[in-house]
Amino acid sequence: MFISSAHAQTAPAAAADSGPFGAIGSLLPLILMFVVLYFVMIRPQMKRQKEHRAMIDALAKGDEIATAGGLIGKVTKLGDNYVSVELAQGVEVQLQRTAVVQVLPKGTLK
Repeated sequence: MFISSAHAQTAPAAAADSGPFGAIGSLLPLILMFVVLYFVMIRPQMKRQKEHRAMIDALAKGDEIATAGGLIGKVTKLGDNYVSVELAQGVEVQLQRTAVVQVLPKGTLK
């Protein structure tokens, strides 16, 4: 009624023949999305992880740190996986190294 049967039969053939880049052209948007996703999300996250790992490896006795839980203290002992932190005079806790979020400038704690 609206479309003649001859015209309707040639439409899929014309859509499938989209030039020399037929199959690659249909995958191009997907590939482009992955490339953008890599540069916008994956690469910066890997960079942050690398910087955090370097900060944790560089911890030294006497560093003033902030933890993921919001505690602020001074490093007193270092282990392979754990760190002892003095929160106040006579109050010492053990934390996982990965809980350290930031190394504070010297003299932050009084």
